[in-house]
Amino acid sequence: MEKSLVPTQIEFRSVTKTYGPVAAVKDVSLKVHRGEFLTILGPSGSGKTTTLMLLAGFEAPTKGDILVAGKSVSAVPSYRRDQGIVFQSYALFPHLTVRRNLEFPLEMRGVRAAERTTRVDRILERVHLSDLCDRMPSQLSGGQQQRVALARALIADPPILLLDEPLGALDRNLREQMQGEIKSLHKDFGITTVCVTHDQEEALTLSDRIVVMREGRIEQTDTPEALYDRPASRFVANFLGEANILENPGFHVESAAPQPLGTLAMIRPERICVFPINKTKLAATDQRQSVIGTVEDMIYAGPLRKYRVRVGNSLLMVREHVASGQEIFRPSDEVRLEWLRSDIRFVAA
Repeated sequence: MEKSLVPTQIEFRSVTKTYGPVAAVKDVSLKVHRGEFLTILGPSGSGKTTTLMLLAGFEAPTKGDILVAGKSVSAVPSYRRDQGIVFQSYALFPHLTVRRNLEFPLEMRGVRAAERTTRVDRILERVHLSDLCDRMPSQLSGGQQQRVALARALIADPPILLLDEPLGALDRNLREQMQGEIKSLHKDFGITTVCVTHDQEEALTLSDRIVVMREGRIEQTDTPEALYDRPASRFVANFLGEANILENPGFHVESAAPQPLGTLAMIRPERICVFPINKTKLAATDQRQSVIGTVEDMIYAGPLRKYRVRVGNSLLMVREHVASGQEIFRPSDEVRLEWLRSDIRFVAA
């Protein structure tokens, strides 16, 4: 179904939140489609967590309105909003077993004992915790506690799931495993999900769309692919991955399209190929740009090798996947860099 035809589940209408003279969120307007996984991404102080707290009902807008399924919820307290919430700290009840943690929200909704047992057994199996149902939270690993928190948020079948830095407390390997688990759960349950994170990889992996915030405002909203490949501003280009901003580079930048006024040329590091200076140029040279530079640094990062290459006034970052038989360049080596002119993007300064 076309995204434009999917009903809007959540809508922010010119929402502002101030704390005294400080505006944490400034005139934010946003629509979240039913069943969508939307991530709010930004650095510390960008307003992303405040935006989520407004949606959760822990804060009230100073101006504007928030609608869920077409009805205003700005004055509705958090406990009366039909939503599941997962916090970075998990917020499990430490004195209750896994099973009792999952039964609690159903008890609060008046679900009968037999139905509670059925639902808990079903979701324990879904998150692979059936064998751990009688353990206390302190007896679980971080990843297991995270799965319990997700299961508790989902067990009452809420129409909306809110995730506040859900994987921030996990190490890298567990974080990657849980990204897959969250993605799978979202696909299975189809719940409209709003996630807040500062982790760019997490946002790119999980999201249908990403909202990038800066200083309380929305800088850009788009799909992960569009945001990464076509960032609207220098801030988005630098925040979402690495970017070579070609500002007064010291060489003429060739591109497939004219450069709009007030913009800067940009190219992603993985779009640049690095060769020995005497190697035959790639085919279709009329579609490519070639420059000569000097390697200043080489960084080995497991599956990737990163070079910093001085070209004119610019220090370009080049990123390539490590492969057997690949030539390795060292500091002071002269190299030739090539890229497609069509890979040059233009961003607002």
